[in-house]
Amino acid sequence: MNIKDDIKPISYIKTNAADMLKRVNETHNPMIITQNGEAKAVLLDTESYQSMVKSLGILKLLSQSENDIDKNQIKEQEEVFRNIESRLDKIKSNK
Repeated sequence: MNIKDDIKPISYIKTNAADMLKRVNETHNPMIITQNGEAKAVLLDTESYQSMVKSLGILKLLSQSENDIDKNQIKEQEEVFRNIESRLDKIKSNK
């Protein structure tokens, strides 16, 4: 990946949008869009975007879990499974 090739001014989009889309979808490298010499946006293929969103979701869950551990807001695995089984039994008996 050569990041210099992946930085384009906004004026480049106007005449090369289709080529830019093809490139990001083939290489899965994001393109940085600049305006007046400053980075303003990133063009990313949908597969890479979806992967990034999933990864961020997992990281958020890990962070929340670490906070729960720090606050001692945890339960033993057996207790969790007993609660789940109890709820499932209640649902089955209500049918």
